[in-house]
Amino acid sequence: ERPDFAKYHVLKMPGYDQWGVVMPAHCDLAQKKEITFDDLLGMPLFCSKQSWDGDIPRWCGDRQEQLTLEGSFRLSYNGSVFVKEGLGYLLTFEHLIDTSADSGLVFRPLFPQLKNEMYLLWRRHQVFTPITKRFIVHLQSLFSNDFAAEKE
Repeated sequence: ERPDFAKYHVLKMPGYDQWGVVMPAHCDLAQKKEITFDDLLGMPLFCSKQSWDGDIPRWCGDRQEQLTLEGSFRLSYNGSVFVKEGLGYLLTFEHLIDTSADSGLVFRPLFPQLKNEMYLLWRRHQVFTPITKRFIVHLQSLFSNDFAAEKE
């Protein structure tokens, strides 16, 4: 979600998080390159509550009530355990779950794409150690952007 600029200093990071579905590698849906809304109709889905309420509606709009949220988790890893047990499909960011060849799971991106920007946040007026201050200054020099500067 977008940061609270009144509470935090914000540094927008390059790149983005890509949304998709984690599923058993052997299921029919795993044969597809991308997953559409219609592919998920009638499927038991797992997703974090925050994302179900905030991110998924950006992807499917007012059709969200047609999807079946089987359960929600704070950590995607916990949802992946249910996927491994064959209980449903996990809506999550790419690279959060082990989908290596030995994992038995695969990730397929949503279509149309759903992306989230990435930010580094720290509280305004927070007192840092000298090394932490240097780290933040270094990150700002690497990833400085007009986005952060205009919100200060």
